[in-house]
Amino acid sequence: MWWSVWDRLNILIFARLWCRCFQASDFIGAERFYTRAIIHDATNPAYFTNRALSRLKLSLWEAVIDDCQHALDLLPTSLKAYTYLGQAQLALDRPNEALSSSQQAYKLAIAVRSPSAATIAGTVLQAKKRKWEVSEDRRIMEEGGLLGKLVKMLTEEGEKEVSAVETQWSLGKEEGRVHKEHRHEEGGEWNKNREGDTQALEAAVWEEIEARKHSTRERINLLKDVFARADPAKYKPRIVPDHLIDNITFCIMHDPVITKHGQSYERATILEHLRRSKTDPLTREPLTEEDLRPNLALRVACEEFMRENGWAVDY
Repeated sequence: MWWSVWDRLNILIFARLWCRCFQASDFIGAERFYTRAIIHDATNPAYFTNRALSRLKLSLWEAVIDDCQHALDLLPTSLKAYTYLGQAQLALDRPNEALSSSQQAYKLAIAVRSPSAATIAGTVLQAKKRKWEVSEDRRIMEEGGLLGKLVKMLTEEGEKEVSAVETQWSLGKEEGRVHKEHRHEEGGEWNKNREGDTQALEAAVWEEIEARKHSTRERINLLKDVFARADPAKYKPRIVPDHLIDNITFCIMHDPVITKHGQSYERATILEHLRRSKTDPLTREPLTEEDLRPNLALRVACEEFMRENGWAVDY
């Protein structure tokens, strides 16, 4: 009994220290305190999502995913876990997984009328766009031709650069692990500051990997732009403008309506939402079916875009 009370007291202290560190942007310290809270109680999903948020700030993407999965094992409807999971997966350039996680987070956010719904919608859209980009690059490479060969070459070069950074980091981690074990065998202590240094280094590694991937995407996009300028009819980029996309299903709209707050949605999806909740899913302002008006200009734009871009049916 006394041990249980002592544990609770420790956890309360750790939680307060986490808040203090987080507010001071000391994310390494914040991560460390919630790690200690989890050691005392590994059954609370909030501890895992709070640590995941700290790790998200540190760009420790794989660790974020691990924490979110633990949180979801404990609470399958955790909005924060799905939100952070989607962000980490997108950062690791796993758009399919990120899209699935973010869409689930969005559904949960809409259900509980969370103010984070609009932010999560942005992540969903980013994941969907990245998924489309990957699909487009694959299509171009499969079609062959000069552009396909060049895109393939740049993709492979980028993968080699990322692989080299990952290999160097893996070797460094192994050396650190051996050194840590050696210190323990000799009876020495492993300084917590060194753990903080390791986390900072890991964050720097992930940032470097992200920068390499971003550089590769930029080079590929620049290459596509050059070909599009040379032959617009053949190499026109396949991009769907954001304003044509429904903010609930994230598909191109066919029968858009506009609310009194200026938000546009696909008629069928907003009506379905209003059956469950009389609020705007993004602004959370009161909304009824009578507040909807046909967005004729947007409908014309959607129809024209679909007519000129047959591929968009697969978006």
